[in-house]
Amino acid sequence: MPLSIPPALLPILMLFASNVFMTFAWYGHLKYKGSALALAVMVSWGIAFFEYWLAVPANRWGSAVYSAAQLKTIQEVITLVVFALFSTLYLKEPLGWNHALGFTFIAAGAFFIFHKWS
Repeated sequence: MPLSIPPALLPILMLFASNVFMTFAWYGHLKYKGSALALAVMVSWGIAFFEYWLAVPANRWGSAVYSAAQLKTIQEVITLVVFALFSTLYLKEPLGWNHALGFTFIAAGAFFIFHKWS
């Protein structure tokens, strides 16, 4: 029996996966500052190729469930979660109280985007 993922969950999972790729494409090279910039750009471009194969379908399919503003908000919240994990685990850069406060304000913005106002 094929795996069935609810239409509201599929774009979120795909955007999460795409963001992992994009975070490595944009920031993974920072651990290798001694390598040539051209090499970093080419490797990052190759990684981003796979990100697009997830992000574009996620947004296309997600538009059946979410508005464009909601999809963008989902993407931004996922970006912060993935980046916070990436920054602390991969780059070994700690996050401070100011980061937590900024992320909280962004989460509040997400609340306003998704809240049904009457």
